[in-house]
Amino acid sequence: MNKASFRLGINYFPARKAMYWWQNFERQEVEADFTLIKKAGFDSVRIFLIWEDFQPAPRKVSDVSLKNLETVANVADAVGLELIVTFFTGHMSGVNWIPNWAIEDSSDAESRFRIFSSGKIRKANIKNWYQEQQILDAQKFLVTEVVSALRNHRSLWAWDLGNESSNCVVPFSKTAAKRWLEQITETIRRIDNHPITIGLHTEDLEEDRNLGPAEAAAFCDFLCMHGYPIYAKCSRSATDSSLLAFLGLLTEWLGEKPVLFEEFGLPTIPHHLDLNLPSLNEAEVARFIYDSLVLLYRFNLIGAMVWCYSDYAQSLWDRPPFDMALHERYFGFWKIKDKNCWYMNSSLSERKSKPAGHDARLSDTASLGLEEKLSVIQVRRFLDDMHKLERFEDRFRWAEMNKKSFYKAPLKNMTDLYSKFLREYNLDSCL
Repeated sequence: MNKASFRLGINYFPARKAMYWWQNFERQEVEADFTLIKKAGFDSVRIFLIWEDFQPAPRKVSDVSLKNLETVANVADAVGLELIVTFFTGHMSGVNWIPNWAIEDSSDAESRFRIFSSGKIRKANIKNWYQEQQILDAQKFLVTEVVSALRNHRSLWAWDLGNESSNCVVPFSKTAAKRWLEQITETIRRIDNHPITIGLHTEDLEEDRNLGPAEAAAFCDFLCMHGYPIYAKCSRSATDSSLLAFLGLLTEWLGEKPVLFEEFGLPTIPHHLDLNLPSLNEAEVARFIYDSLVLLYRFNLIGAMVWCYSDYAQSLWDRPPFDMALHERYFGFWKIKDKNCWYMNSSLSERKSKPAGHDARLSDTASLGLEEKLSVIQVRRFLDDMHKLERFEDRFRWAEMNKKSFYKAPLKNMTDLYSKFLREYNLDSCL
């Protein structure tokens, strides 16, 4: 891999729409946002197909959402960005966004994450798509329609089979996981030859959830890992930048496929919010971003995608996930310049009527009221410095155990291997 081959991307939702953007879609907003992203130095954008917005019924794909997706791809191409398109979203920012037909209402349902369906929080159980053929068949139908629409598009980089899907449902066995992966990937490859991946996360390493790097690698072209020091159990601090490179290498070692570090970031949480998370300022987060990118590059990952595009407008704060997950409001690389300016708060009654589900409070072009955080400056600094950085050749000196034994005690093994990784590369003091 040469030095020019490191991808640098960003995970995208609009500042004023967040997960509700497909129902309130505006091309000019995407054009403005993607222009900012490109000017900052990013080459790739990861987008998420909110499952219910694209597939309101098992055998129905929304023509409106599909057309809007094609518009996003056209905008990306015009600006010079490539897209990684994530199916079955699914889990996002502490909420599981699931179609009504893929859940079963239950008054005694217990779930770690809230379920949002049909416009509201539901007390329900998610039908396990690794087990229920009807759900899998519906997923294959969605994949067929979306892949057929975008297969020849110049902006398409890769297909992503899910975002941290083990936060929604867990396959009952590795056989069930591989059966699902085989059917979905075969459905895609019958139509298109773009690369396929899946968004794994740190908890898929901390626990054996039956779909880990080895299972994914059997069917995917490359692997993805998501990691956040504020959540990871073996993290040394909230700004532990060495952890991300280790998680990426651990994923590659277990799966024997190249790895994209698909999500990482930190929120700039205001001091007045009393949360059980560290309150970090922009400078601290920006330093973490730079240090993380340097190590991800030096340890030869295929690229990195930061989380996420923008802080979210106050008009969203009473909605899931931001009503309860307050820190999710502040992960952005851009922030709201002036939350009181007219274009951030005005309704658009003067504009033409919108489709069902459109909310005027979420309208107008958010990018007009955004400004860079310090992290964007550090992204540019990394791009300037990247070609001067030396890459490690011997990347797995820390991996001295039988990888087949890793999941017998995954968290202990992960913690022990991380300690050895830090010692081997003299990163013990790098926090």
